Amino acid sequence: MHAEPDRLVLQPRDVQFDWSGLPLRWIPGEPVASHVINVLHLLLPEGERWFVQTFRQALPLIRDEELREDVLGFIGQEAIHAEAHQGVLDYFTAQGLDPGPYVRHMEWLFRRILGDRPGLSPTVARRHLVERIAIVAAIEHFTAFLGDWILNAPDLDRAGAHPVMLDLLRWHGAEEVEHRSVAYDLLQHLDPGYPRRVRAMAVAGPVLVYLWARGARYLVSRDPELGPGARASWRMVAADGRRGLLPSPVRALRSGLRYLRRDYHPTQEGSTRQAVAYLGSSPAARAAAH
Repeated sequence: MHAEPDRLVLQPRDVQFDWSGLPLRWIPGEPVASHVINVLHLLLPEGERWFVQTFRQALPLIRDEELREDVLGFIGQEAIHAEAHQGVLDYFTAQGLDPGPYVRHMEWLFRRILGDRPGLSPTVARRHLVERIAIVAAIEHFTAFLGDWILNAPDLDRAGAHPVMLDLLRWHGAEEVEHRSVAYDLLQHLDPGYPRRVRAMAVAGPVLVYLWARGARYLVSRDPELGPGARASWRMVAADGRRGLLPSPVRALRSGLRYLRRDYHPTQEGSTRQAVAYLGSSPAARAAAH
């Protein structure tokens, strides 16, 4: 087993993608797999802006300079992720796929339910902030799982998936693996207790599954090329998972259970070396570096 690189300085990469000619079903002949992954573009822009806002509020509470540097790098990377996925969402909207109702639900969730609560006492406000950081840490466990999967999904290449979309997903996935420890380390810095970590996963895991399933059904039903009555089902998702076009639901569940182990740390998931290697070869990341 190769040793992982020494501690990295997290750098935002100001990537750009050209979506002209991208089909809604960017895995040829695979509408369900395409749209299950397309849910990312509906879910992530608002979610990652919420990550950024939450972590900016946490900066005054950090007493470790290395962790502060990591959090600043995380904030920079997540801000660019949000804008990159917003670009796909805007393109899909221009192609006749209306994401409005789902996106408005995401805005309500992240701004009203999980957002700031003015008027709280300092003690309660801190508790509310740490609770949100715990939710981010739980979500980041799954984004690292997905990042590791997309970096090791050759069946998408064999299926003829659109290369620009694959680069977006693998660039984003590689950065998720690269910074997979930051949210967890911040949570441990502010609250090293086990109960809050478990409670956050018990909330975040089922909600993510619900939002993803709802988003996939929404996109399939609204795809102007599929016609009325089109549906996505768990059976279809599981079948595409067995073919390597989607992450396996069983492996995702096992990954979530690993988060509940008392000796868990995100470095046990994925490979920093592999992530950094992809970032060195990604067409978008290479272009951003010049």
